[in-house]
Amino acid sequence: MAGTPVRVALLGCGTVGTEVVRLLTGQAADLAARVGAPVELVGVAVRRADRHRDVPAGLLTTDALGLVSRDDVDVVVEVVGGIEPTRQWLLAALRAGKSVVTANKALLAEAQGELFAAADASGADLYFEAAVAGAIPLLRPLRESLAGDRITRVMGIVNGTTNFILSAMEETGAGYQEALSEAARLGYAEADPTADVDGYDAAAKAAILASLAFHTRVTMGDVHREGISAVTPADVLAARALDRTIKLLAICERVVGEDGTESVSARVHPAMIPRSHPLAGVGGAFNAVFVEAEAAGQLMFYGQGAGGAPTASAVLGDLVAVARNRVAGGRGPRESAYADLAARPIAQASTRYHISLDVADRAGVLAAVAAVFAQHDVSIAAVRQEGRTQDASLVVVTHRAPDAALRSTVDKIAGLPFVNAVVSVMRVEGEDQ
Repeated sequence: MAGTPVRVALLGCGTVGTEVVRLLTGQAADLAARVGAPVELVGVAVRRADRHRDVPAGLLTTDALGLVSRDDVDVVVEVVGGIEPTRQWLLAALRAGKSVVTANKALLAEAQGELFAAADASGADLYFEAAVAGAIPLLRPLRESLAGDRITRVMGIVNGTTNFILSAMEETGAGYQEALSEAARLGYAEADPTADVDGYDAAAKAAILASLAFHTRVTMGDVHREGISAVTPADVLAARALDRTIKLLAICERVVGEDGTESVSARVHPAMIPRSHPLAGVGGAFNAVFVEAEAAGQLMFYGQGAGGAPTASAVLGDLVAVARNRVAGGRGPRESAYADLAARPIAQASTRYHISLDVADRAGVLAAVAAVFAQHDVSIAAVRQEGRTQDASLVVVTHRAPDAALRSTVDKIAGLPFVNAVVSVMRVEGEDQ
């Protein structure tokens, strides 16, 4: 194959890194043909060199900074994760003019502006398709294919662990802890599942999606986050009774205020969605993202969102793109943050609530509850009441209203003398009302 080799340094050789090495070596001839020059792995940075016997010893090093600083490295592929010291390694590479391919969602959600600035200053590329939704080609369509369109909303299931747990709760009737244990047994949940079940992983991905979709720097701090640990079998049954299902959703919206001012709303939380919605049928550990744009209309991206091979596939796709740019003398897309829209707090987000109450079963209760909704200017879409001797179950589904108004309504109702308990509060998405 003609052409000077594109020399690659790999940071990290865990589940994903091992797959990257396998694909790089096993498909070397195909990659060279696609790029127009050989793609050569020249070094692999790891914590413990003695634990990677499948990698030639001459490639292994424990000095990541030294590796990215070498003159014979053209591209740095990072699959280590975390923010520090990874940030310093990638900044050193970018400032030296070396292109970077990363799967590091946490770092991008925290420091994308700094990384892009370093890439722009040196003329290097920064690619990160693997940071969101694994093998699903999602970021490149947002970044390139839809660059001429106006995206209004991105809503999706971007965490396979939580989707597996919620799917198991619905299919088997299991409680949250039981479903989490099964996810861990099957390898879908980490030993410490906090990042997944508490929504941190999805929030980082939401920040990246919102940044690309709305040409605005959105960080983790701008994303409202709630996890799934409070979801109960009763919530699942309540959703089923309304022909809905519960999913942990990342929702990013372009919001136009009454004065015409635009802002960005980014939030992660469990929500009920109708079974007719395209996301409702996404089960197990799969991911799917629903995109709405003014000209393109509604688009759906679906597939495996995690795992060594799917993530490595996205990494290799980025590596081919970066290597082609190196060979041809071109550059990939730069950061687009010209819109610089303000982040809209969750209190101002327009949402719907599904509220389950345990109340005294006596005359006037429903009227009194309805009066509280009216006081907060929240319209009721549906009510269901079932008596149980002296007590009753009261379910209220609202129309859209500011989240702050809905939250204030729930707080007021909780203090009413005939309300025994607010059993659950769940947002409702995927409907226009």
